[in-house]
Amino acid sequence: MSDSRDRDNRESRKRSLEETLIKVSDSLERAKIAEYVNLLNRPARLIWLNIVGGLARGAGLAVGFTLLGAMIIYVLTRSYILNLPIIGNFLGELVWIIQQYLKGKG
Repeated sequence: MSDSRDRDNRESRKRSLEETLIKVSDSLERAKIAEYVNLLNRPARLIWLNIVGGLARGAGLAVGFTLLGAMIIYVLTRSYILNLPIIGNFLGELVWIIQQYLKGKG
């Protein structure tokens, strides 16, 4: 009787371990560990991907900062904040510099 109970206990543990192993295997597949290891084994590809990613992040940062700066300048020049002496003079000079630059280019 204890022999059958031990056998049932072992079968239950075996099923539990099997289910856990399947869950771990699925998690590893979803995490794409094999692709990551493959990438680590090819350092030239890893370097290339990092260079391309860095260039993309840098370009995105430059474009984003330019658009943000342009929007801020536009809003400030269109608002009544130009009536403030310190900020108004600064923005007036900034607008003048930009206009001179655009005249020189055109």
